[in-house]
Amino acid sequence: MKKPIAHVAGLALAFFIGAAQAEVRRVVSLNPCLDVILVNVADRDQIAALSHFSRDKNTSTIADLAVTFPMSRESAEEVISFSPDLVLTSRHSSLATRNALRRVDIKTELFTEPQAVAESIAQVRTIAALVNRVDRGEALVARIEAALAAAAPAPEAPRLSALIFQSNGFSTGGDTLVNEMLGRTGFTNVANRYGLTGWGNIPLERIIADPPQVLLAGAIVADMPTWADRILRHPALRDMEGRMKRATFPDRLLFCGGPVLIESARALAAARNTAAGMP
Repeated sequence: MKKPIAHVAGLALAFFIGAAQAEVRRVVSLNPCLDVILVNVADRDQIAALSHFSRDKNTSTIADLAVTFPMSRESAEEVISFSPDLVLTSRHSSLATRNALRRVDIKTELFTEPQAVAESIAQVRTIAALVNRVDRGEALVARIEAALAAAAPAPEAPRLSALIFQSNGFSTGGDTLVNEMLGRTGFTNVANRYGLTGWGNIPLERIIADPPQVLLAGAIVADMPTWADRILRHPALRDMEGRMKRATFPDRLLFCGGPVLIESARALAAARNTAAGMP
């Protein structure tokens, strides 16, 4: 039986990276989306530190786990103090820190923000190969692909129009990972109809004039909502209950791929089924 091409590609990547470096024993990650992949593929004792962002329960899916690891706030001095032999960085990571690490010959790997599921899966495989844990990477990819398949709508099911709507009216249009996830789970993203590409803010008036069938709103903080959260409580949204279904799509599922796609797929499928009257 032939192995899947993607699996063979992952093994080839691992061979290439493994041949170029010794066993990675201490890894520091400076990005929360890389953190969540790293903790799923690396040995615990390989992880020297995660980014401090991963400790925020509002924006991280691994907050409870992240607090059990040392954390980094990205200064070069702090990162160097962890004695890493590999540092995972992104384009959002401090440029000064990245440059300083290069000057002292600490190996860094720079990752871009994935704009598609395929790009996110490629990152999983790359990080797994970098820490010499290819099999765990392939197991994680299999879990992601299974979750996506389970969340896909039935072929005959009608597509529902939907809008991601977070604090301060923050939303996302085309050319983003979330936009693809909406499409994969049976939604049509009305942010594209509104003219939004990438990330941006949607005025409440736009929704009232031309509402989606489903509003995928951020979670409302019960005790002390911020000023930006007040738009999620606006009376106009409550007045539209007969024209628009509302479901919660937490902030922590909005920005990262990798293992987060599993939870995102389930949340979107549940919102779709509820809006369509399914159990």
